[in-house]
Amino acid sequence: MTNSYCEALTALRSAPHHYLKEVGDQWRTPDLLFWGINAMFGPLMLDLLADDSNAKCPVWYTAEDNALIQDWSEMLSSIGGAAYGNPPYSRSQYHEKQAITGMTHIMNYAAAQREKGGRYVFLVKSATSETWWPEDADHVCFIRGRIGFDLPEWFKPADDKQRPTSAFFAGAIVVFDKSWAGERFSYINRAELEAKGRAFMSLAQFAAGQSNTQNEVNV
Repeated sequence: MTNSYCEALTALRSAPHHYLKEVGDQWRTPDLLFWGINAMFGPLMLDLLADDSNAKCPVWYTAEDNALIQDWSEMLSSIGGAAYGNPPYSRSQYHEKQAITGMTHIMNYAAAQREKGGRYVFLVKSATSETWWPEDADHVCFIRGRIGFDLPEWFKPADDKQRPTSAFFAGAIVVFDKSWAGERFSYINRAELEAKGRAFMSLAQFAAGQSNTQNEVNV
């Protein structure tokens, strides 16, 4: 789907150099955080809000796909597992009156998909006073310790000043899943979440190595 939002993203990615202020919605989830979340609430198989260079899951929707017009529940029924999203916080963008971005739209759509079945997991700012905050989420895990995000792979710094600062923020993991039978709220230290991620990554790397070894034996 071609629209002004996607065209602006394409132009930004292909620019010869970038400034931090231009990154906007394109910050990436750090691997340790993602794999920690995967260990707690996965397996995460569908990245709802990604692009071809930063997807965290085997299947993903890009801005061109527009997750807000896709059937997440049907996709999960096909591929298994749960869905993940690191949502954009910029003001809502539209194409022919259809929302493309916007936290309120994303959270409302997640709640609607929840009713159809499936688990939808989001890493969000812990901003309970914001109008988009999902009061109807089935579970919220607040992260103790501030979190930060990684620059996109396409980022080419215009000068030496274009380096991320330590301007981290409080975060939370929000889960939409009508089959959820656990507590409504929980807490986890960032270091513990990262430790879970580190362990899960090690396990995944071990499994990949075992698979490669087995393939070599079978050749």
